[in-house]
Amino acid sequence: FWVSYKNTTSQWKNKQFQIYPDGSKSSASAALVETLSVLNSSANRRLLDDWKQRGNDSECVRCAVVGNGGILKDSEKGEEIDGHHYVFRTNGAIIKGFEPDVGSRTTHYTFSTNTMRNSMRAYGPLSALRQETRYVFLPDNERDYLLMKAAATHTPVERGPEQAKDPCSYFGEDVSVEKLKMYHPDFIRYLRNRFLRSKVLKTKYKAGYRPSTGAVMLLAALHTCDQVSAYGFMTPDYRKYSDHYYDRSYRPVGFFVNHDLHLETSLWQQLHRAGLIRLYMRQ
Repeated sequence: FWVSYKNTTSQWKNKQFQIYPDGSKSSASAALVETLSVLNSSANRRLLDDWKQRGNDSECVRCAVVGNGGILKDSEKGEEIDGHHYVFRTNGAIIKGFEPDVGSRTTHYTFSTNTMRNSMRAYGPLSALRQETRYVFLPDNERDYLLMKAAATHTPVERGPEQAKDPCSYFGEDVSVEKLKMYHPDFIRYLRNRFLRSKVLKTKYKAGYRPSTGAVMLLAALHTCDQVSAYGFMTPDYRKYSDHYYDRSYRPVGFFVNHDLHLETSLWQQLHRAGLIRLYMRQ
């Protein structure tokens, strides 16, 4: 499901993507082709591109996927999380001051440009990002392709809401093309249609519905790693916990039509019972 950048540029150029409700399909397709032209490293094609340096062929790949749920507050799971080969985070990915509960490592950071910018406005610079971090774009619209191209070439963003922005202000001075990855749009549709086919898709709000960023990240890890442990994801007793582990006071979880969090919660329970993931449920 990962983009084979060198071989799929012409295929993607001619494909009719249906993920741009604002009608910007042709513009986004052009931006996509421009982006793929600069992502020609073999590392771009693999989620776990440095596995040979981290483990050996006889080991199972162990991944911790860390959400932002309040269930992690006072969990003391930080050391356990950091003990995995890979640690996935998303959105604010706030670590500083919460290391005993959430750990300190981030090997893969999943985001769309919109979710990242919103997180930075709310919480400041992305403190979770480190030397080992890979940046995994979730393609939502043209902004994501433009930002990825800017990051790959160390040039300002060409146009759009981030026009003239320096990508180093988001990813740091050491960002390199080898650290950049992107979920294939077909993989996102596959997750939506096969794992999280919500009833919202039968309503007038269907154009705005998609799996949450955290859900995409967790399911991507499930498709890639041998063992997946999920922390900070919603459980049936979610009302007992604040929305986020870093909230200063209790905030209830908010539900919006663009994500079906009840459906996602049910899926995590099914995967946990089946032994396909290990879901932290504070028991």
